[in-house]
Amino acid sequence: MSQISRYRSLVALAAVTLFLTEPLMADHSNSKGSSAKSKNESISGGVTGEVNLAVGASFSATVTAGISFGDARRLAVDNSLTGYKPLPPGIRKNLERGKPMPPGIAKTRLPSSFVDQLPHHDGHEWRQVGSDLVLVAIGSLIIVDILERVFD
Repeated sequence: MSQISRYRSLVALAAVTLFLTEPLMADHSNSKGSSAKSKNESISGGVTGEVNLAVGASFSATVTAGISFGDARRLAVDNSLTGYKPLPPGIRKNLERGKPMPPGIAKTRLPSSFVDQLPHHDGHEWRQVGSDLVLVAIGSLIIVDILERVFD
């Protein structure tokens, strides 16, 4: 492999790595003027992005929960995973899509019998935070999607 080919491969790898982390760190929070989501509504906008690689190829990806609040709630009830209290409002406001998981928040791993029934996303895992079901990127713990009050 020539040195130019190696250089192009490294540039392409760097571009993909940057693509996978940069959009996830963007602030996707709602403005103060927007209405609050109801407890039965998912924040399911997900994170979307596109990057043109140095070698001319294009790559895009979208990651969302892939499950509705109603379906997730039914699975939680079927698996006896209810009765959890929501996070206090002051702490809850730190839990936002596109930002890292706040330090100090108890992040509970879910039973595999429950997780196996949820949509699988490579490089992501499901966590329980208070009464919310949260999809996070494994390496960076960036919050990709939140289904609020699934475990009430």
